Amino acid sequence: MKDIESFDVLAKQKKYTTNIKAGRYIIKKRMNNNDIINSIRSNNVPVKLSFNNQETLEDLAGRISSQIEADSISLVKAMKDTAFLKENGFTNATALGMYIPNSYEFFWNTSAEQFRERMLKEYKRFWTDARLAKAKAINMTPEQVIVMASIVQKETAKNDERARVAGVYMNRYKIGMLLQADPTVIYAIKKSTGDFDQVIKRVLYKDLELDSPYNTYKYVGLPPGLIAMPDITSIDAVLNYEKHDYYYFVADVTNFGYHKFAKTLSQHNANRQEYVKWINQQGVNR
Repeated sequence: MKDIESFDVLAKQKKYTTNIKAGRYIIKKRMNNNDIINSIRSNNVPVKLSFNNQETLEDLAGRISSQIEADSISLVKAMKDTAFLKENGFTNATALGMYIPNSYEFFWNTSAEQFRERMLKEYKRFWTDARLAKAKAINMTPEQVIVMASIVQKETAKNDERARVAGVYMNRYKIGMLLQADPTVIYAIKKSTGDFDQVIKRVLYKDLELDSPYNTYKYVGLPPGLIAMPDITSIDAVLNYEKHDYYYFVADVTNFGYHKFAKTLSQHNANRQEYVKWINQQGVNR
């Protein structure tokens, strides 16, 4: 724009100066003043917003605030609003599960409350009759499915293994066996210390004694909330978990990223010894 004065004159003539709205607008090279004013007056262009793998509402708020106008403080406040959570069947512990990771279109000037309301609609849209029927068939609520999916999410990054891992936990869950999921212990440590940025690569025996409802080595059943944001693949892995007789698994040191599964404790202990030997050789103490 070479001539600001002529732009101002035209803007006043077109009454743009009394109707300025925040948003994201496209201004192309060689546009004249009239084209620019017409664009910023009525062509608010949506932005593509995406998120996944967030561990806390604070993390999610930070991710969202980098993509739309709403700041992280207002987003956290909206996400944790007690009345909203109660009205829609969530708690602070399960609220993260309302945000289904994906890519969405939003206007840049979306407020924190508008973002939250849109995500509630997307959550309800995600839980189709088919998914609800599958949840009912395994005697779980959608909230419980997502909590279980958050454990599966943290146990394996391999999409093609998630249904099998989910099957192990469902086998344990159905008979009232301790889930004994290391990721829940790691989450319990982070939550108890308030440090969600710490990196814990190895769970120690002393960690298993931590008295936390998230410690599934101590408490039977699901933890009270999510330990991370699960992908859609993890949620569907729980709903369509693999039917098998495995009750144990451990990292496979011969096929990194995957796990060795066992039906009996003796088989598992043999697999585990191989893993412990390998991790000791790597010098991983924490």
